[in-house]
Amino acid sequence: MMIPQVDRDEKGILKGINCFALDMDGTVYLGEKWIEGAKDFLKAVEDAGKKYVFLTNNSSKNPQAYVEKLGRMGLSIGLHQIVTSGEATIFYLKKNFPGKRVFLLGNELLQEEFTQGGIVLDEKNPEVVVVGFDTSLTYAKMCRVCDLVREGLPYVSTHPDFNCPTETGFIPDAGAIHAFIHASSFRYPDHVIGKPSGDIMDYLAERSGVSKEETAMVGDRLYTDVAAGVNNGYTGILVLSGEAGMKDVEESDVVPNLIFSSVKEMIPYLK
Repeated sequence: MMIPQVDRDEKGILKGINCFALDMDGTVYLGEKWIEGAKDFLKAVEDAGKKYVFLTNNSSKNPQAYVEKLGRMGLSIGLHQIVTSGEATIFYLKKNFPGKRVFLLGNELLQEEFTQGGIVLDEKNPEVVVVGFDTSLTYAKMCRVCDLVREGLPYVSTHPDFNCPTETGFIPDAGAIHAFIHASSFRYPDHVIGKPSGDIMDYLAERSGVSKEETAMVGDRLYTDVAAGVNNGYTGILVLSGEAGMKDVEESDVVPNLIFSSVKEMIPYLK
């Protein structure tokens, strides 16, 4: 498949998109700063009679925290417009491990989200291990999770990202935690829920109520965002405002349907 030209939509693909599923870190903002033109893009989507949801692998924050963060940045949205890998993991656990006790490697916000979602958390005698992006990680926690994984408990993770982009560079994410656990316990997760997995994308379709054919997955990473789109029946759009550059595109097996410098460059093609 040919690599598409940057900032072009010659086939008019975007006109047929009615819902934009947007990654957050590196796609619409970095840290607490909007990527230039991102707010204009969101307004243009609404003006075109389309909708958007934010779909993030970052399980260190719950939906309410994202609503509050975006509110501080001047964007007023509802909880229904945020979809996290944490929520998709709760959905997966209820379906595949109903009523099972869970050891969760995650910060307070994720623990709160799981509890509110009806998941029973148990550090002493769990039946399933779940690893998230734990920004409150300690050595004691890592020892405990490695013990449980070594014992052979079912091992699930919220998402695979190795790094999380910030205003000052990258910080280690869930994938880096998986590598630590693997080095000690010789196991990687049995199942990873977040992008590019079909689990989070099926959950997105159920939540958004829009068909996959009419939905675009927009993000700055090929191996999570774009792969999640193109491998699961969505339109996969790469923006070059975060992690991936054109060199990565040339070397990757994942070919985006469209490539833009940033979400702002998509505005002329929405109508």
